[in-house]
Amino acid sequence: MGSPGYGSHKESRDTRLVSAVRARNADMVRALLEEGADPDAAGEDGLPVLCAAVTAYDEVVAEVLVEGGADQDQLLPDGMTPLLRAVDLGSPAMVTAVLGIEPRLRLPQAARERLLALARKWYEMGATEELRRRTGASGPAETFLVQDDEYNHVDQVSLGGLTVRAGHGAILTLLEWAFRILAPVDELMARAVRYPDEDHVDWSASCFVLSQRRSKETWSAVVAFRHHPAPAHRRFVTCFLWTRAISESAGLHSYTNEESQLLAAWAVQETDSEVLAKVLDVYNGDEHPGQEAVGLRHAEHPDPRVRREVPYCFHTYGTSPTPAATASLLTLARDPDSAVRSAVCTVLGTARDLSPEITQALLVLIRDLDTAVRASAAAALSAPRDRTPAVTDAFAALLDEDDQQLRLEGAYGLARRDDPRTEEAYERVGPLGPGFEHDHRPGGLWAWRRRNRPDQP
Repeated sequence: MGSPGYGSHKESRDTRLVSAVRARNADMVRALLEEGADPDAAGEDGLPVLCAAVTAYDEVVAEVLVEGGADQDQLLPDGMTPLLRAVDLGSPAMVTAVLGIEPRLRLPQAARERLLALARKWYEMGATEELRRRTGASGPAETFLVQDDEYNHVDQVSLGGLTVRAGHGAILTLLEWAFRILAPVDELMARAVRYPDEDHVDWSASCFVLSQRRSKETWSAVVAFRHHPAPAHRRFVTCFLWTRAISESAGLHSYTNEESQLLAAWAVQETDSEVLAKVLDVYNGDEHPGQEAVGLRHAEHPDPRVRREVPYCFHTYGTSPTPAATASLLTLARDPDSAVRSAVCTVLGTARDLSPEITQALLVLIRDLDTAVRASAAAALSAPRDRTPAVTDAFAALLDEDDQQLRLEGAYGLARRDDPRTEEAYERVGPLGPGFEHDHRPGGLWAWRRRNRPDQP
C-alpha cells in the first residue's frame, strides 16, 4: 500500500481544524492554519467553520480564522454571510473580529448598506421585539448581562429558542465609522445614553468613535452637552474628553488649551457629584494653571468621590505642594474615606522634599487600618529621603504583615536605606509568584548587595 497522499493529510488537518474551532482552542486553530488547513473548511453542518465561531460568540477564534484567510463575505445557503450573521447575533466584539481590514474598500456599496440596515433594524426594533417577531413567541424573554469583550458588557436575550446580544447600537456605530460615515453627534450621543452605563457596548462605541473624529466641529458639538440637564449626557462628555486625552494624537490639536479652560470652568459650575468627580479626574490628567484653586474649592466636598480627586489637584511634578495645598492634604490625610487617604499618600510621595509634617502624616498612614492605605503610604515613603529610625522601623514593622505586597514594601524600603536587616527582610517576603516579573521592588535586594557587599559574586 502506498503512503497517504497530500489530500489525506489536508483532510486530516481540516478535520482537526473543525474540532479545534468547536473546542474554542485558538492556539490550535492558528497552528493548523499555519500548517495549511483550509480556513473555510466546512463543519459538520456543512457551513464554514467561521460560522461556528460566530454562533458560539468566540471572537478570539473568529479573529484567528479571518487573519488566516477565512472569507467573511462568503455567501451561505440562506443568503447570509458570516459577517452578516455576526451583525445579526449582536456582539460588537464579534463583528470587530470578523469585519477585517478596510471593509470599506473590500465590500461593494450594496453589501455595506445591507450590513448597516440589518444593524439599524435590530437597534430600532429592540432585541426582544425583533426576536418576538422572528419566532412568534409571546412569553417573556430571558435577559442577563454578559461580558462582550475585555472591558464592556451587553444584555444577552433569549426567546423562542433564539439567542442574541443586544449590542446592535454599538455595531451600527462601529460599522458607520468603518465605512467612513460620519453620523451626527446628537445621534451618537443618543445611542450612548440609551444605556447610561460607561461599560455598556453602546456607550463605549460612541465614545470611541467620537474620540477618533478629530475635527473641531465634532469636539465642539460633543462638549456642548456639558450644559445638558441630564447628568448622563454630561458624564458622557467627561468620558469623551478622557478618551481623547489618552489617545496618541490628542496633543496635536490647537484647542487643547481651550479644553483646559473648559474643564476649569466646568469644575466650578458642575452640581452633580458623580459628574464633578469625573470632571476633576480628566482635569487632573495634566497640570493646569489654577488647578490648586479648584482643589481647595472642593476639599471639603460632602461626596467622597469628589474628595478622592482633590489630592491630585495639588500634584506637582518635581516640586513640593504650596503651604495651602500641603495644609489641605494633611487634613485629607485624616479623611474617613480610605480611598481619599490613599490618594493623599500618592500625591505626598511625589513631593520633592518631605517636611516633618508630611513625614509624620505618612507614618500615621503606614499604620492605617486599611491595607491599601498602608501600601500607598509605604510607597510614598520608600524613596530614601528620610533615613530616621522612625521611618526605617515603620518599614521593618511591615514585615509582620500577612499581606505579601506589604512585606515586599517593607523590605524594599529597608533596602533603599541600606539597612542591615535587608537580606532577612527579603527572606520574610517569601517566594514571589507570577505577576512580579516587571516589579522593581524585588530588585532592591540585588541593588542593596551591590552597594553593601561588592566583594560577593
